Amino acid sequence: MSTVTMERVELKVGDGTTMFAHVARPEKAVANGPGMLVFQEAFGVNDHIRDIARRFGDLGFTAIAPELYHRTGTGVDLKYGDMDSVKPHSSAVTVEGLAADVKAAYEWLRKDANAAAERIASIGFCMGGRVSYVANAHVPLAAAISFYGGRINDLLQFAGSQHGPILMFWGGLDKNIPPEQRRAVEDALTTANKPQEQVVFSSAEHGFFCDARASYNADAARQAWALSVEFLRVQKVL
Repeated sequence: MSTVTMERVELKVGDGTTMFAHVARPEKAVANGPGMLVFQEAFGVNDHIRDIARRFGDLGFTAIAPELYHRTGTGVDLKYGDMDSVKPHSSAVTVEGLAADVKAAYEWLRKDANAAAERIASIGFCMGGRVSYVANAHVPLAAAISFYGGRINDLLQFAGSQHGPILMFWGGLDKNIPPEQRRAVEDALTTANKPQEQVVFSSAEHGFFCDARASYNADAARQAWALSVEFLRVQKVL
């Protein structure tokens, strides 16, 4: 049984806005322990994202999941597939705003949670997969993990600014992210000589890690989690 505690905290962002974030703390949090930035899907910080934060709490991380839609709403939690409700929020997201949000969450881990700078990493899903890549370019993360991050191919200018090694998961049947897009990301990271691991699950669709979605693929999700944990161990985050 999990003994992780969950709380909601309020952060001041550098652009003058206020952002709530969901925090998972392990039962025995220690100074200079590991920290994890958990980035939401396009549907907000929902039960799935909070559960991921909780899973990292079980591993000894202090994990924080910021509400990246805070400029257009508070506590945004939308139904999977309801893209009409997603649009007003997702269309207002900018790289500049994301960078400010990332820095606020990162600084919270460093100061309030007393996480070790060399042990802070990020993970993100769907929209959050793109955010994890952006975060790794804007704060000195030890490692970053990206699950089926859409439109990263539009942000190749950040490939050369990646701080930590990045692990990227893709679905071979993902209709939202065709092969040429993920290859463009891999090629940009290779050209920039940045450490990367690219994993494609040939039978998986977009959103394969989330058990609340019709596209959930239990085998791919289980393997991806195991690879993620091992990746963090290799990078000396865990």
